[in-house]
Amino acid sequence: MGRNLTGWIAEAISTAGGLGHCPVAPGTAGSAGALAVAWPLVHYFGWKPWYFAVLAAVILLPSIWAAHRTAHDSGTEDPSKVVIDEVIGQWITFAATGPYGWSGWIGAFVLFRIFDIFKPPPVRQAESIPGGAGIIADDVMAGIYGALVLFTVGCFNFK
Repeated sequence: MGRNLTGWIAEAISTAGGLGHCPVAPGTAGSAGALAVAWPLVHYFGWKPWYFAVLAAVILLPSIWAAHRTAHDSGTEDPSKVVIDEVIGQWITFAATGPYGWSGWIGAFVLFRIFDIFKPPPVRQAESIPGGAGIIADDVMAGIYGALVLFTVGCFNFK
């Protein structure tokens, strides 16, 4: 069965340009892709870390639509190939990196992955939201948790 343009666009967005097709740990691949985009934007184009919270907000609604459409097309509630949620959550965590250099970026990556994998409350509960919103919501919460930890560390000058 052929795929129409709308389905193709939804899959391109929801898989973060194909990262979701990684055969091993696609969620981690999505997070790594978020880092691969973020690092040069900060270091070569002068982006402030908080710009990533804005970027996450800008792509939130198209990502919810794309995740919903891809889930519907695949007949799965939360297909593992949908990794745009990891990109959004990772960027939310990056928003709190501050001037920490590589240690802050690695910390942000690891913190987000921990919160995304273990899903402490209410992260796990966010998955029960139906459709694309539920696919995205748990990673938004995991990103917020990661950002809060980084922000707290920054308040105590643990660099």
